[in-house]
Amino acid sequence: MHFTAEQHLDDGVVERKFTLGEIPGILWTPATESAPAPLILIGHPGGLNMMYPRLVARARHAAAQGYASATIELPGSGDRPRSAAADQARADLRGALAAGEPVSDDIVDRLVLPLVEKAVPEWQAVLDALLALPEIRGPIGYSGGVIAIGVRLAVVEPRICAAVLFAGSYVPRTIFEEARRVTIPLHVLLQWDDEGNDRQMALDLFDAFGSEEKSLYANMGGHTGVPQFAGEEANRFLGRHLT
Repeated sequence: MHFTAEQHLDDGVVERKFTLGEIPGILWTPATESAPAPLILIGHPGGLNMMYPRLVARARHAAAQGYASATIELPGSGDRPRSAAADQARADLRGALAAGEPVSDDIVDRLVLPLVEKAVPEWQAVLDALLALPEIRGPIGYSGGVIAIGVRLAVVEPRICAAVLFAGSYVPRTIFEEARRVTIPLHVLLQWDDEGNDRQMALDLFDAFGSEEKSLYANMGGHTGVPQFAGEEANRFLGRHLT
């Protein structure tokens, strides 16, 4: 892991940009460095520069509770090399939505599954590197989307002890089978009127999760209309499992 930039935010949170091989990312650590901090992996749909205001806000909330946070740029997003296949699948998705047609399983599979296959090992490699830093320790939480990435991580990464999943993206049918193997505590955020999400698919996925402790937190509003109190409730959920 190579740190490329560092700045201290006005609340004392330390923000460091890094690269691990071809993977860019950001690490935020609390102002108080008296002890190593538990870590939250912040998921998002890609585009670090575009998503930065929301990501840093989430990281600051976590730091106020004593947690470090980290995020990475997804494959094919931001300045990373584009995927022609993913671009075509994304165009097909937009075309189906614009025409008022159902989004086929083929489109969802072509768009999401290759991303999951690439992103999850990258997240695990970054987690290895972060846990080697003296200021970071377990337990580990995951918070965010793409929800299929979060599901796969919850299945294959034993160091993650709890997850907040954002139900705001399409889910391949094979991920439903993986969801049945998820056993960690889950808190799922759902925007009821999300224009780019299949609500019934999100509800079916929640039903499929094998976790004994799982909660669904639904709010009225579109994709970017998550109320502040919903984020605070998600933070309380992670706090119960990371302390």
